[in-house]
Amino acid sequence: MQTNLSEQSRQLPRAEEADKILRTCVHCGFCNATCPTYQLLGDELDGPRGRIYLIKQVLEGAPATAKAQLHLDRCLTCRNCETTCPSGVDYHNLLDIGRAVIDQAVPRPAGQRLLRQGLRAMAPNPYLFRTLLQIGATFRPLLPRGVEAKLPHDLPATGERPAPRHARRVLMLEGCVQPGLSPNTNAATARVLDRLGVSVIPAPEAGCCGALDYHLDAQAMGLDRARRNIDAWWPHLENGAEAIVQTASGCGAFIKDYGHLLERDPVYAAKARRVSELALDLVQVLADEPLEQVCAATDRRIAFHCPCTLQHAQKLGGAVEAVLTRLGFNLTAVPDSHLCCGSAGTYSITQPELARQLRDNKLNALESGHPEIIATANIGCQSHLNSAGRTPVRHWIELVDQVLR
Repeated sequence: MQTNLSEQSRQLPRAEEADKILRTCVHCGFCNATCPTYQLLGDELDGPRGRIYLIKQVLEGAPATAKAQLHLDRCLTCRNCETTCPSGVDYHNLLDIGRAVIDQAVPRPAGQRLLRQGLRAMAPNPYLFRTLLQIGATFRPLLPRGVEAKLPHDLPATGERPAPRHARRVLMLEGCVQPGLSPNTNAATARVLDRLGVSVIPAPEAGCCGALDYHLDAQAMGLDRARRNIDAWWPHLENGAEAIVQTASGCGAFIKDYGHLLERDPVYAAKARRVSELALDLVQVLADEPLEQVCAATDRRIAFHCPCTLQHAQKLGGAVEAVLTRLGFNLTAVPDSHLCCGSAGTYSITQPELARQLRDNKLNALESGHPEIIATANIGCQSHLNSAGRTPVRHWIELVDQVLR
């Protein structure tokens, strides 16, 4: 499409990138056919094509409005539209640029600001988050239904991890909420990798990947977290760590974008690019490993929920399913497996009604094959789906860990 960015917009650090992305869009509308919010709401402005036009208008000089902000807020950033788009529109980066411009121009109501600031203060701090979970579990009967549903039904114990002992070594992002909501996920990962001759080495200085801040009106803070992680990982990478493993696909998708997001940083550009190259989802590490030699065969009936950040952002749809099938798991068919479950980071908190509808639709699809358990690859999806109190949801590596010989 034709563009004519305003003089003010041309001064933005990512102006050239925004202009290029806008010009890529041919207004075909294929994206709306797979957009979860467009399917629910039927509003052109709640689909990718409409949101692109809203961003275009603002970048061309139209006033930013609270209405435009709402339509951008309703986007899950699931990137299903990118998978569908025949023109290769880099939608999520345009959305980030547009959100930053509109959020700077349109102050949010006090309630929204407090919610977003609270989430940014709480979720990236695993110690604070786990403490709040414990307090919440104590006072569960007194909590509002919407808050109570977010709490795990029981706080799982942290599983044991083997000490590093192998020549092959990898780093692993511990995550923010995962140590509190599902601490056995990373422990199970360490056990499986250890049996395959790969040790997970600690890097305690690394923290939140930065995605939560970046997508909650604090992009600069999110990039600062990325820089701190790069500093924490860099000495280990120089000493031979072969990869940075992520067990949460949402974190993995963001870390793989470090190279792009920091490409204009003269100090961190090269390091960020290297970190993104070495960032691997767990399935990328295990896909070529001889799992059959260390795992017993099983025919357990499961449904796999492939998170949007795995299939659309990282383009790894089908990879986990292939590993589980190799090990003998009986995978049930999942209709409309490309659609988002509604978790989308903090979306289930900031947009609870839409998130609930998407969750229930996703569970109906996942349960249509009558699985005994649902597996996934992202803690946000796992927690969100579990909040319905229906079929239990676990990270897929925990199922693999259970069948270790």
